[in-house]
Amino acid sequence: MSVKHPVVAITGSSGAGTTSVTRTFQEIFRREGINAAIVEGDSFHRFDRNEMKLALAEAEQQRNLTFSHFGPEANLLSELESLFREYGDSGVGAVRRYLHDDEEAKPFGQPAGTFTQWEELAPGSDLLFYEGLHGAAVCEEIDVSRYADLLVGVVPIINLEWIQKVHRDKTERGYSSEAIIDTILRRMPDYVKHICPQFSRTYVNFQRVPTVDTSNPFTARTIPTADESFVVIRFADPKVIDFPYLLSMLHDSFMSRPNCVVVPGGKMDLAMQLIFTPLILRLMDKRPKRLR
Repeated sequence: MSVKHPVVAITGSSGAGTTSVTRTFQEIFRREGINAAIVEGDSFHRFDRNEMKLALAEAEQQRNLTFSHFGPEANLLSELESLFREYGDSGVGAVRRYLHDDEEAKPFGQPAGTFTQWEELAPGSDLLFYEGLHGAAVCEEIDVSRYADLLVGVVPIINLEWIQKVHRDKTERGYSSEAIIDTILRRMPDYVKHICPQFSRTYVNFQRVPTVDTSNPFTARTIPTADESFVVIRFADPKVIDFPYLLSMLHDSFMSRPNCVVVPGGKMDLAMQLIFTPLILRLMDKRPKRLR
């Protein structure tokens, strides 16, 4: 069966480290000469920054204390599903950008925290690459996951995820510790209901596990380094993975279960290169040959 236009989706919650995984995929695309249309999940939020503040205030007035970016009410999941479906069928689809800061916003002449206009993807891309919260989302009649050809989960253990979020939101966004904790608590029901189930639909999950004390993530002074971590890599279909080759290439790695490899944290990038390069090339080979 041919794959007309492959869709690759990286899914993980805020603070999970999906951005670093995206950089590894971009390196694979560059090395293999693959023209990827890259889509950020933030661009499918329903509200811009100011609108989200108003929506949160309105939810609190209605005694809804769990409204968050993790849930379907704050996102355009139908539009995301349509993008995956349309791109897979014909290599087209409507996208926009969320402008996170002044540097991103300046070329568009817009304030930070706003969206650009919707526009069609540039023609001629080889695959669609999505990185965000909902690459494997399923909600009522919406099933984003069914239209992805490769689903990858990035799932650090919860305390490490919180440490990464606290440090990012403090240093990059200027939030107070109290505001960050309030956000984590508000998001928890949607995290359990809408984020966690996605990791049972992924083809492979990367879960970073620190080997230092992270008992209180809200007082941790530093983020555990890669060398202070292991990464548990779980495969949904281990039959297609060459485990002896992976173990030989990843020094000090071992198998913990028939479908799991554990590698030193510093080898995570190499592990992704070894695992995903052949998978991406396989997707490319399954496409119908273009007429020249």
